[in-house]
Amino acid sequence: MKIFQMTDALANKIAAGEVVERPASVVKELVENSIDANSTWVKIEIEEAGLQKINVIDNGEGMSEPDCLKSFSRHATSKIKNETDLFHVKTLGFRGEALASIAAVSRLKIKTSEGDQSGTLLELEGGKIINQRKSDARKGTEILVEDLFFNTPARLKYMKTIHTELGHITDLMNRLALSHPDVRFELTHNGRQLSKTAGTGDLLQVISQVYGMNVAKKMVPITDKSLDFQLDGFIAKPEITRASRNYISTIINGRFIKSIPLSQAIIRGYHTLLPIGRMPVVVLSITMDPILVDVNVHPTKLEVRFSKEKELFQMIEELIRQTFRQTSLIPEVEQPEPKPQQSFQRSIDFDEPKRDSGNSKSYFPPVTKKEQQFDQAHASDIKTGFQVNEQDYVPPVQKNTETKTVEKQERVPIMYPIGQLHGTYLLAQNENGLYMIDQHAAQERVKYEFFRDKLGKSDNTLQELLLPMTFEFSKQESIFIDQYEEEFKRVGLFFEEFGNQTYIIRSHPVWFPTGYEEEVIREMVDQIMDNEQVNIESIREDAAIMMSCKGSIKANHYLNEQDMFRLLEDLRKTTDPFTCPHGRPIIVHFSSYELEKMFKRVM
Repeated sequence: MKIFQMTDALANKIAAGEVVERPASVVKELVENSIDANSTWVKIEIEEAGLQKINVIDNGEGMSEPDCLKSFSRHATSKIKNETDLFHVKTLGFRGEALASIAAVSRLKIKTSEGDQSGTLLELEGGKIINQRKSDARKGTEILVEDLFFNTPARLKYMKTIHTELGHITDLMNRLALSHPDVRFELTHNGRQLSKTAGTGDLLQVISQVYGMNVAKKMVPITDKSLDFQLDGFIAKPEITRASRNYISTIINGRFIKSIPLSQAIIRGYHTLLPIGRMPVVVLSITMDPILVDVNVHPTKLEVRFSKEKELFQMIEELIRQTFRQTSLIPEVEQPEPKPQQSFQRSIDFDEPKRDSGNSKSYFPPVTKKEQQFDQAHASDIKTGFQVNEQDYVPPVQKNTETKTVEKQERVPIMYPIGQLHGTYLLAQNENGLYMIDQHAAQERVKYEFFRDKLGKSDNTLQELLLPMTFEFSKQESIFIDQYEEEFKRVGLFFEEFGNQTYIIRSHPVWFPTGYEEEVIREMVDQIMDNEQVNIESIREDAAIMMSCKGSIKANHYLNEQDMFRLLEDLRKTTDPFTCPHGRPIIVHFSSYELEKMFKRVM
């Protein structure tokens, strides 16, 4: 006889292998249960990264004694009663495997009460109840998990270092805090507090507690609503980037999830604002009808499947783009605040920095009358800059809130050139301070938007070539070219075989940029191999970037006064004047206050 029934103990251990991957998995399941129990405060105490001890305490609804006993049976849940409920999941936990799986590979103690009568205390070892009695527990639940994987030593071999496992737990708690800003979380390790959130419901406050105040100050709120989706959250300005996607937090109906397509939609929203290889900091919460999302596709519930995902992704991408097009993205250069000396207190008006007029005592010498006269005499220089022939320089359009062009210009103020640094950076000023502009990046942005608009208006009308273009492809490439012949014809590209793995092209669409035809054709072949289709929009985009980069002024190229004015004005008229097409910053701003602070003219 080859087929036999597994014991409950063995089945629970197998289930634990799916659900309880590491200590962070235990923390996740227990804290999610606390949230589902309507807790407003959850405390997590761990020792040795959770392998020795995990203690989760909450002030939730608690359980009665019968429910507490049932909760450790396999497939026991209070959230799913029938198949219909499975497609309307509104809670974080629902599979009914967590407590049984955790208990199967640990020594577990639970103390719980609904608050109106005596509580219940259970002790389990390896999934078996070894002690049951009444308890004086307050309303809520406390679960203590000790000696994790004590009876599955093979699992311990796959555990990483204490720091690695602790990192997984802190990352998890960060996600849960961002997903539930209305819950107060406390996390301690070996008696030392690692994190604490206020639970006030203020998401930006949680972001500052998780990522720091400097990041929080650079976050921009987003919100949008359609018939199917409600989007809320914060996106970091492009000057704040990280090396990985781990700082993109996507939340569906209060559940933190991992979704590569969702992350890609967010990154596309940043478009050319991010440097190559850098990722944004984003917290995006999406609320939708539970029937539009399937959360039952993975035991850990981290991966989901969407309905109407195309509409959702387009909505996210467009929301981020439109938000940034209404926001000034010029990075501000900030000096670190000096540590205050104990002998005196500093008081600074950040909105309007004031210089010492000599009437009050100051550590620095007062501003002299001669200095004041000098400032007044040169005040006009700030607005005039170089003396320019008005025939060469057209003044900017006056402020008019009814025109979209002016709205774009207001994101970048009028700047008056005062010189050039190393033939690479333009120096400009206005009443708000000093600006440094990367001239190559600035002209890249101007040319990129020109070529993008020019290429985008062209259709697939063919241009016949006087001399055919010849291409030699690999065997694999040739197979794809033959297989997707109709797809290539649809976008205006006709390959003719010309010997072994050699093809000729006698015509191509008129929008192909002159001098870059070969690069565009080879990119089309690469797209077919990667995606089994040709994306004309992305190819036009790449062509515009390529043309703008190769045609722009380089470093160590000196410009005259008129050229500087013209470049700055052309930049102000672009849609996204803050980064080059590769995401590098174009403008850096030194505010008047920061300049004064550098030279100790304000305290």
